[in-house]
Amino acid sequence: MSQQTPNTGTEWHYVARVIIKAAALFILLNVVYALLDPLPAIGKLSIYNRLVPGRERLPFGETPDQSYNLSLFQLDAMFASHEVNGPKAEDEYRVLLVGDSSVWGILLRPEETLAGQINALGLTTSDGKRVRAYNLGYPTISVAKDLLILARIDDYRPDLVVWLVTLEAMPANKQLSSPIVQHNPDAMRALIASTDLDMDTDDPAFIDAGFLGRTIVGQRRDLADVLRLNLYGVMWAATGIDQIYPEDYTPLQKDYEPDDSFYDLQPPLMHDDLAFDVLAAGFELAGDVPMILVNEPMFISSGQNSDIRYNFYYPQWAYDDYRSLLAAEAEQQGWRYLDLWDAVPPTEYTNSAIHLTPEGEAQLAALIGEAIVEP
Repeated sequence: MSQQTPNTGTEWHYVARVIIKAAALFILLNVVYALLDPLPAIGKLSIYNRLVPGRERLPFGETPDQSYNLSLFQLDAMFASHEVNGPKAEDEYRVLLVGDSSVWGILLRPEETLAGQINALGLTTSDGKRVRAYNLGYPTISVAKDLLILARIDDYRPDLVVWLVTLEAMPANKQLSSPIVQHNPDAMRALIASTDLDMDTDDPAFIDAGFLGRTIVGQRRDLADVLRLNLYGVMWAATGIDQIYPEDYTPLQKDYEPDDSFYDLQPPLMHDDLAFDVLAAGFELAGDVPMILVNEPMFISSGQNSDIRYNFYYPQWAYDDYRSLLAAEAEQQGWRYLDLWDAVPPTEYTNSAIHLTPEGEAQLAALIGEAIVEP
């Protein structure tokens, strides 16, 4: 009885055809994905405000296994996870707070942040509406970064926007330094064009993905981050933890070298040194929605060389010039403006010249709350 010998050549030919077809299908899927650019739509698919409550601040964090939070650059996913994406009550006077890490609330629990403290005041407007503040602050300091957030406010039906700024956010030459700006080049370029900002749309700071970067392979990190953000939502909802709250932290610096430098700028600070065009663009984007511009509180040192520097960030000459320029610009433009630079005592700062203690936030909330309900 004869024994048949397997046709090895035929088997390998079959395997090769399978591999080629799989590779072709994989390439085709990536090409179609890149052409359709579905990431924004995928980002909007969220369990937040549906299966779990919306987050009380925008996602940010570098230790997701401990904070149940993470940093990502997909703006649609970030906003889809936020409580502001939920329904607006008929009696709600909706206030959006925009700014840097001091607004986001480094070292603060959600109820201790500026938004949480304003909500705890139980404010009502003259027509009986309940004031409800939403925390749209985001770490990294750049008013251009804030502009990306302000560009989306119409989607959330605000009645008022409070925009907190500081000098560190204002130098014209650092506006594209925030990673979230760099990783959203199309959105930022659209703002540059629509609001006539004095920025280069071809600036090398922009991180352009290119065609390959828009494929499934190129966006695998972005897709994974969107998925992880939703998965961490379950743990966040169960624990309320969205950042690490250390028992000890390094306190802010109070003594300084005899150095009066501020970036590469020289006294006196000039109007064009600062990104006033970005502030104007923010007010333009707000349209008919009222906006209050706030020069946020900062630590004022009495330590070594405090006659030269107010704090780690600012030499006195630069900050004093900034305050004068900002006040003059606000008056000229007709902006509603609050200068609260020294409104919180030095004892109420934590690890930075702009990060407040819960008590400091309560003091700031009282001042801003008064301005919110002021006729």
